[in-house]
Amino acid sequence: MIYEYIPQGVCSMKIILDIEDNIVKDAKIVGGCDGNTKGVCSLIKGMKVDDVINKLKGIDCRMRGTSCPDQLARALEEYKNNN
Repeated sequence: MIYEYIPQGVCSMKIILDIEDNIVKDAKIVGGCDGNTKGVCSLIKGMKVDDVINKLKGIDCRMRGTSCPDQLARALEEYKNNN
């Protein structure tokens, strides 16, 4: 299932997730720090949704209270709550 999320408080503009059977099959973060977001997306492929949330939730970028990885965790939480 493709799930799209609009991040808040960060440089990235959109998060696109492909999730099957509670496993992240693919992820793309549009905008943000290109190398970092590509790296994070590559690392979470094949991981369980809950494991990704536990690893990424709460990561801060420049004292914003959030980050692209944190927004990715929030996107997955929203996905879980809506499905």
